[in-house]
Amino acid sequence: MPNLNRRDFVTSTAFAAALGFTGKLAVSPAFALQDVPDPKPGFHKYKVGSVEVTALYDGIWRKPHDPGFIRNASVDETKAELEKAHQITEFMPIPLTVVVLKINGEHILVDSGSGAGQWQPTAGHIAGYMQAAGIDPKSIKKILISHFHPDHIFGLLEKGTNKPTFPDAELIVTSAEYKWWTEEGRIEKLPEARKGLGQRIHASFPNWKNFRLIDGEKEVAPGVRLINTPGHTPGHASFVVSSGNKTLMVSNDVAYVPALLAPHPEWQGTYDQDGPLAVTTRRKLLDQVIADKMMICGAHFPFPGTGQFVKDGDHYAFTTVSA
Repeated sequence: MPNLNRRDFVTSTAFAAALGFTGKLAVSPAFALQDVPDPKPGFHKYKVGSVEVTALYDGIWRKPHDPGFIRNASVDETKAELEKAHQITEFMPIPLTVVVLKINGEHILVDSGSGAGQWQPTAGHIAGYMQAAGIDPKSIKKILISHFHPDHIFGLLEKGTNKPTFPDAELIVTSAEYKWWTEEGRIEKLPEARKGLGQRIHASFPNWKNFRLIDGEKEVAPGVRLINTPGHTPGHASFVVSSGNKTLMVSNDVAYVPALLAPHPEWQGTYDQDGPLAVTTRRKLLDQVIADKMMICGAHFPFPGTGQFVKDGDHYAFTTVSA
């Protein structure tokens, strides 16, 4: 693949066709610049070999610009990168996409979304779009968890009660992530803004009836391998889906806003618990994706959340699939 300047408007029908999409690849999402409307119909299906992937749009965080959002970049710098990527600059657009893998007839959920009314008022659409996509929530018997941030786990719990929304599902998470959040005294050590999250984790997950903790890097479903990608959180996990000669990296929050972190992988987000480690992990993962010619999806990539990275000198360029 030729080296791409990150300021170019990149399109590729060939890669889109390989993903099973009819649209073109582009660095800009198919959204109006005045706003970021919800995509219709809110789900998109594509194949990775014999694996059917359903991308479900959970919603968006129209995050006000904050000088602390990227520790080593200014608001003006982040706005400039959004503009280069043809994205809205009035706020920081952070969409959320969750994927369901259908493998040998079994539906496997990767993270759970934010839960209706539990993260942002403009998010929490998973249940409706899952139904529209023809997926019965009761058919989900396994949920792979990347990390314990609200937009990734609150969909597991009913608002106000902490009652499980998938009570029969097996949850799979790294031991490092689980133990860090649930260790004795953790709540008191958390920043004030995170104490509520810590309390909810302590109240819910130690009592979950079907929990599997993973040490190391292992196959967690047929053709799905958990890989350790720490930095964003201590036990953050990504998942490599392989079928035939096709591979998809489900990267979750390793490169969460490509418009910023493709051209600037060295930028550290305020939600990266270990910023330098997050940068090291990000470069390692993206270099692997490029070397192995993988597709990649991320929780906060422009919907439907799937695309491709290429090298741009010491940085990267990202192309996303228009829904």
